[in-house]
Amino acid sequence: MRAMNVTKAAVLAAAMVLAAGCSSTSTTTDGGAAGADNGSANSYGTDANGTSGMDMNSVSQLQTVFYFDFDKSVVKQDGFSDLEAHARFLAQNPSASVRLEGHADERGTREYNIALGERRAKAVERLLIVNGAAANQIETISYGEEKPAVVGHDEGSLAQNRRVELKYVAR
Repeated sequence: MRAMNVTKAAVLAAAMVLAAGCSSTSTTTDGGAAGADNGSANSYGTDANGTSGMDMNSVSQLQTVFYFDFDKSVVKQDGFSDLEAHARFLAQNPSASVRLEGHADERGTREYNIALGERRAKAVERLLIVNGAAANQIETISYGEEKPAVVGHDEGSLAQNRRVELKYVAR
């Protein structure tokens, strides 16, 4: 019986190691390594040496509202480049800080939507940290369904309420 338990533990440990080895923290997709020069222009102030000189004007041009699919807390691909630029700005400006406000549409219980808004804000926080921002520069809060961007019951209105808003508290 003891040998059976040891075998089960070994199999479980091997499965966990395999799963951990398959995970990735990279935010690049569709081929191309992070930081690779693919000939595309960067609108975030990259100079000829490839260094990023983010200033407030550049940051003010970035997207600050990031939308989510129904009942999901996975950051959509179309927000990655702007979030990476926000992370670069935060990394270059240690005194800057942001508040991530998580929201949900009206479907679900109040408690569920608060938790969903929190998961969404935490997903954005993780992406910022992975790309260079410090954890102490980021505050997360969830409003759930309490602060809708749009009042309405159609899918278009509901979609605009499933979001995380990035707001600079200190620059």
